Amino acid sequence: MHSYSTRAPDIRHRYAYNPSMRICLVPGCLAETFYPQAIRDSRILLEASGAEVFVPPQVTCCGQPAWSNGHPAVGRELATALLDASAAGDYIVLPSGSCAAMLRVFTPPLLETDSPRRQISAKVHELIEFLDTIVHYRPPTNSLAGRRIVVHHGCHARRELAAVGTVEHLLEAAGATVLDWKLAAECCGFGGSFAVNLPEVSVAMADRKLDALPQCDCVVTPDPGCLMQLAGRAERRGLGLTIRHAASLLREAEQMRQNEH
Repeated sequence: MHSYSTRAPDIRHRYAYNPSMRICLVPGCLAETFYPQAIRDSRILLEASGAEVFVPPQVTCCGQPAWSNGHPAVGRELATALLDASAAGDYIVLPSGSCAAMLRVFTPPLLETDSPRRQISAKVHELIEFLDTIVHYRPPTNSLAGRRIVVHHGCHARRELAAVGTVEHLLEAAGATVLDWKLAAECCGFGGSFAVNLPEVSVAMADRKLDALPQCDCVVTPDPGCLMQLAGRAERRGLGLTIRHAASLLREAEQMRQNEH
């Protein structure tokens, strides 16, 4: 596993340090493998909100790939192992809407009605949703002024977690201009194994979204699966687009505050 440590005392300056709030940061498989910097950036943002953050050493897959491919028993085994490993946190935060939806929405029906893991599941949040609505983190004013940004929300964050608007809220608080995207609500075509089983359809869905993009400086998404899908397709087509995880752009904004201290 990567190291996700940060120099916490240097960034706990905007919000009162509250070590009584312990946040369990769960990396997620895709971010762990392909975007480890987004996990480090997630930790910095969480620590900037004033909490103590830890990554469980026994972290596992959330079980979503197994569950969505018709293996509920395997999905349940993985999800419950991850919930058990994360139970010490007051909140469980993931930089992935699909992983968060698996643990908070899809896992409880797989559990016994009196299972204490249901209470653990209720503590799960997607990163940007948590920053915006739970701890009310705000990036420095005008730290992203002049940036024209388009936001893509993954399907699970949009439909299961109702997290649409959270990324936009924080970006606008930082002074960025969030542009309308007429296909914002459409799937990017990733869908985990969907992209493997039906690659032609997956590619067509990504291209349809990319072709409808307004002129912008950056595309931002809080989901690593969507990031990999859109960034990979844009690179393959030579579009020259900058596509980033929301945590990394907000970490860039937070750096301005850190530089002032």
